[in-house]
Amino acid sequence: MRISARVDYAVRAAVELAAVAPDSLTSERIAQAQGIPARFLQAILGDLQHARLVTSQRGREGGYRLAMPPSEISVARVMRVEQGFLAEVHGQRPEDVEYPGAAGPLASVWVAARESYRRVLENVTLADVVAGTMPPHVAEMIELESAWRSFGVPAAD
Repeated sequence: MRISARVDYAVRAAVELAAVAPDSLTSERIAQAQGIPARFLQAILGDLQHARLVTSQRGREGGYRLAMPPSEISVARVMRVEQGFLAEVHGQRPEDVEYPGAAGPLASVWVAARESYRRVLENVTLADVVAGTMPPHVAEMIELESAWRSFGVPAAD
């Protein structure tokens, strides 16, 4: 799993907006709260606006706000704005990949991995993140000791 800085920043910006919904925040406040470079954040907020997840208002009372309730916006939806597919293999959707010979069934592994990814990211909303409460199946995964270790890194004694 690879989450780019741009995707991470987009989700963090959306979570900041969710925390004050339905009110708005300036890009400067979001950048400062999350340590996101201001120019980078401006581009991300523009992408989120284009995707109709965020609206903006100019003027003294201006700023950015979510275009819908945080409970209706999944983490996956924000991620897709910045990266397109949640999972891809050489720029293709996993179901479109074909391998010759013995590697043929590998495409099914990529499809299954994507489904696992979706089961978390499609079901966790910005409201869930702000509240710190996850859907039960996600909470169960978080409780697994193995979830907190990278492969090949031994557990602390």
